[in-house]
Amino acid sequence: MTIHVNGIDLYYERAGSGPPLILLHGNGESSRIFRKAVGQFAQSYTVYAIDSRGHGRSSRVKELHYADMACDVAGFIAALALDRPMLYGFSDGGIVGLLVAIEWPALLSKLAVSGANITPDGVKAYMLHTVQALYFVTRGARWKLMRDEPQITEGQLERIETPTLVLAGEKDIIREEHTRAIAVAVPGAKLQILPGESHGSYVDGSAKLCEVLAPFLGEGA
Repeated sequence: MTIHVNGIDLYYERAGSGPPLILLHGNGESSRIFRKAVGQFAQSYTVYAIDSRGHGRSSRVKELHYADMACDVAGFIAALALDRPMLYGFSDGGIVGLLVAIEWPALLSKLAVSGANITPDGVKAYMLHTVQALYFVTRGARWKLMRDEPQITEGQLERIETPTLVLAGEKDIIREEHTRAIAVAVPGAKLQILPGESHGSYVDGSAKLCEVLAPFLGEGA
């Protein structure tokens, strides 16, 4: 399905019934990374898996900025009149989720993010050098986004009121101390470092994500 928000068309897939749960993918991907997880989530939730602007089957754009993506999500929620959905964001999707919680404090009921960074130097040096090289060669918008953004401060994170779970793999491309700093800055946030997992090993085409998120999503339900 497609919905028009903020001057673009966002493609999304809907499945299941129950409380609304939004899934946001990472850079250069699409909602297809959740293909194995959606079926399980759909047993308990109405799942909305979105293709971010410039990705998948959503509108092409010349530039990519996390703030625009956050506005897209807020617009999506408003357009579908979703009542305080839960949101899980992977990698860039996690960055977007943090921005949504910062800018629209009452919009979400729960937020889970994994493999997210709040500044470019939160990414391990080898990966950041790769991003810089790829941008130098391609001048691609996705690489520019990762090179220059996000620029979220700890002060902004301290404004988050949404119950939050911060996740990362033990072998993530995000520096562990960076992940821990995010969890410390968000009031009341829970932190989970997943043993043996990489950046997306439990997310991309994996059903493990449901097992990881189930205790948090079902908490207080």
